[in-house]
Amino acid sequence: MLDAKEVKRIAKEMGADLVGIAPMSRWEGAPKQMDPRYIMPNAKSMIVIANRINRGALRGIEEGTHFSTYASMGYGAINTVYLPNFIIRFARIFEDEGYECVPFGFESVFGNNVDSWTLNETNDAPMFPTPRSKAVAPGKPLPDVLVHVRIAAYLAGLGEIGWSKVFLTPEFGPRQRFGMVFTEMELEPDPIYDGPPLCNRCMACANDCPGNAISTTKSVKVTLAGHEVEWGEVDPEKCLWGFRGAEKCKEGEKGHYIAGRDDFKPSPYTPFYQKPANVYTHGEAICGGRGCMRACMIGLEKRGVLKNKFKSPFRTEKPWLVDWSDYDTSK
Repeated sequence: MLDAKEVKRIAKEMGADLVGIAPMSRWEGAPKQMDPRYIMPNAKSMIVIANRINRGALRGIEEGTHFSTYASMGYGAINTVYLPNFIIRFARIFEDEGYECVPFGFESVFGNNVDSWTLNETNDAPMFPTPRSKAVAPGKPLPDVLVHVRIAAYLAGLGEIGWSKVFLTPEFGPRQRFGMVFTEMELEPDPIYDGPPLCNRCMACANDCPGNAISTTKSVKVTLAGHEVEWGEVDPEKCLWGFRGAEKCKEGEKGHYIAGRDDFKPSPYTPFYQKPANVYTHGEAICGGRGCMRACMIGLEKRGVLKNKFKSPFRTEKPWLVDWSDYDTSK
């Protein structure tokens, strides 16, 4: 019999590290453009699965000697290869029982239509003045509906959203990525996480962020399934360039860090004269989550609150910075 216990057993057997279940009713009150019930009106349950990011995938960036493993194995490959492959196979177990099931992997969120539906954090207003799509009928949202994967993980009881907006679980802290399925099958849900708080607002994520993208004072507040949830305001553009290891040139300077542009130079958080090529289309990750991933993880491990424990500390030396004072910005 396919019940919640059996669904979780199968998911773990297939390779999921974490599994949570939520009734679709927990999306009540979500902005129309973020509500998965507009994707599948008959859905009864949402199953959210997580694949962990190996701590060792961050080792090369921590040492400053190897950057492609995290960009591939800890970022791009999980998002674009492993999770979509898992989700599409996992969805079949429901359809084999006669229940329709929508596979919703990372590429469903970051696909070709990203600029047609990207929204402000808490409402239905597109961030772009001229969306590329229109609703197919009155009362329907624009295609494509964006399902906020971190909110989905919260609703499925897997943990909490940290100040950096990165999702934290009691097992791995920030070290996982999520996929989900929506199905007509009704399954027993998991409760919203109410264990010991994981994020203690230490602000290590904000203080160590290479792009200064995370505010220490401004926040976003939302109500999720009756619970008040808050995280720090994140500047996506600052995050994007900090993530890539880029630093905006000062007036009168010219850089060649980003191909085809002369307004960025390498930041102290990259050892490369030019940004390396993307891995699996988007896994650049040159900063290696210096604030939101590594600093957060280090703090959580020091506090001893994570279940996935290690015999040695992750950081034993002062974090590296690259001296680019000899970088020629006159060209």
